Amino acid sequence: MNIEPLFDRVVLKSVEAESITNSGIILPESATKEKPSMYEVVAIWPWKPDRDMSGISLWDRVLAGQYSGDEVKIEDQEYKIVAIEYILAIIKS
Repeated sequence: MNIEPLFDRVVLKSVEAESITNSGIILPESATKEKPSMYEVVAIWPWKPDRDMSGISLWDRVLAGQYSGDEVKIEDQEYKIVAIEYILAIIKS
């Protein structure tokens, strides 16, 4: 992928939602039809001292608003481009 977002934008790639909960419950496909809100950061605006990227790094898993940003398709892969303020949380392992 050859894309570099501008200003405070971040390029996200959708991550498959887990179909088995932590307690071992298997979720049917009909329960996971909703658009995923978990993403992986694949490109960020190059960090500069005057820009606060709020600790976001490449390959972080993040939660983003379901209807925020713009969806684009590049080389048969779908991505979401969002402003940094639409990233709700960083998923820590």
